[in-house]
Amino acid sequence: MKKTWSHEDESYLEEKWGTISVKGIAKNLNRSETAVILKSQRLGLGAFLESGDYITWNQLQIALGMGTSGSGYKMISWVKNRGFPLHIKRVKNNSFKVVYLEEFWEWAEKNQTFLDFSNFELLTLGEEPEWVSEKRRLDCSNRRQIKNTPWTASEDSRLIMLVKKQKYGYRELSKLIRRTEGAIQRRLTDLQVLDRPVKVDNHVNWTDKEFELLGHLIVSGKKYEQMSEVLSKSVKAIRGRVYQMYLTENLDKVRAMIGSGAWGAGRPERKVKHYLLMSQEERNQTKELVSRLAAIIRNKYKQCFDESDYWQRDICQSWEGYCTVGETDCDSCLSFQRIKPQYCKRCGKEFLERKQNLYCQSCREARKKQYLRKMAILDN
Repeated sequence: MKKTWSHEDESYLEEKWGTISVKGIAKNLNRSETAVILKSQRLGLGAFLESGDYITWNQLQIALGMGTSGSGYKMISWVKNRGFPLHIKRVKNNSFKVVYLEEFWEWAEKNQTFLDFSNFELLTLGEEPEWVSEKRRLDCSNRRQIKNTPWTASEDSRLIMLVKKQKYGYRELSKLIRRTEGAIQRRLTDLQVLDRPVKVDNHVNWTDKEFELLGHLIVSGKKYEQMSEVLSKSVKAIRGRVYQMYLTENLDKVRAMIGSGAWGAGRPERKVKHYLLMSQEERNQTKELVSRLAAIIRNKYKQCFDESDYWQRDICQSWEGYCTVGETDCDSCLSFQRIKPQYCKRCGKEFLERKQNLYCQSCREARKKQYLRKMAILDN
């Protein structure tokens, strides 16, 4: 038997048509997708781009509670920088940006920390993966604790007053004002306040259990503020440890590196520029490799400059077979002056010579040959 449409069902369909996927509407109304489409046609709700497997780019933003403003920024931040799976679908003579729901959930799981599901209603996009409910709960809890609205004059006054007392660190101020530590730091800079919160003792060593718990919190999708509550450490301290191990503070990237392992799994290889973040063993190996490279370069320069340790003289303005300024050697020389570049009057090429010349060496030789040919013709 056909299920009768109630007034409430029709009102819901009219309200959500075009903003929620057909699949989501059908699930919420406990009807088939075909029934929903037929009813929409009878109500004259117009053509619906979706087939239930994908929705438009604008509809996705509305569903996530973000609105369509700032779409240009999202095209860069989401699509270009984070590889968001956006597609173009053509309907007759029009083209639309669409998102396949299955691809969206795969992308969203890899970028949990970046997304905020506190305004994302349950089952708006149809059936949801298991991790979404926990993500929504954490985001709603974090939103109640942390404000993201513009700063007010009263908040500015209170922040300045608390900082001037020199009793609170960033972590304590974050709890009192309900702002993130980063937001407090930026606000103090914007207000040009010279005072800063009390520094936390950074000499407290982390235990193995704390590192193990930190890895578990990252894998479970927690944000820095939530980790700070569990570990009783400042956000800046946690960020520093994460960067020291994984060379990035992006928790989604760190989660991908860890995978199913524990803290330290997937640690990227260090380069010379990361010398201060290396272990003592890695530092010793780096020193040895750099020393070998320096020896190879030094030997190469000796071969190029007549086996001389003082290759610097060959580019010094004060060398004419001997040092014209009286220095004893090139290593301790304080009078070094690089040969000034000159420009050839004939070809315009830059050349380096100590004596002033109008032409470069190749042009001088060419002019000399031209002169000899001319004289040979005249003699004949």
